[in-house]
Amino acid sequence: MKGIEKITARIESDGRAETSQLLKEAEEKAAAVLSDYQAKAEAEAASAAEAGKEAAKRHAERLESAAHMEAKKQFLAAKQACLDEAFAKAQKKLLSLPDDQYAELLAKVAARASKSGREEILLNAKDQKRVGEQVVAKANELLRRKGKLTLSEETRDMEGGLTLRDGSVEVNCAFETELRVLRDNMAAEIAAILFA
Repeated sequence: MKGIEKITARIESDGRAETSQLLKEAEEKAAAVLSDYQAKAEAEAASAAEAGKEAAKRHAERLESAAHMEAKKQFLAAKQACLDEAFAKAQKKLLSLPDDQYAELLAKVAARASKSGREEILLNAKDQKRVGEQVVAKANELLRRKGKLTLSEETRDMEGGLTLRDGSVEVNCAFETELRVLRDNMAAEIAAILFA
């Protein structure tokens, strides 16, 4: 579990650094947009002064409000990009773990998701050859006497992770699925950490 905590800490650290850079760029873009809109608003207000100062003032306020809205949209887009990047890096780090750590992680995922202890483990073709037998052995150790998991000859089209099958019931534990669920459940908490 300490390896996952280190990876998580590293991801948070990398995410914060990238977040700071993206936020800086977004703030600069927002300032430029705001400056541009304010300049346009002032120019239009000066030329419309003869026709009616009140109308020009209302128009300038609308332009400034639009600039603020545009700045907010860019800031939110930058936050979204940071979260996307953080989760993409998390998946990449999981997929690049050394074989023994990767097998250990998949074994823990299989043991956690197993209900009967008799399921088949389905991996992608690469992982099946690389760590398939290790995953089954380690998962069965984690399940102790209840562990009778087997490695399916079938493979699944996924980047990493696994699928457990018990008859016609399948449990999808693909990394892309697990990370998407994690992101959906923790988006606000992660954003608070990254943008604090």
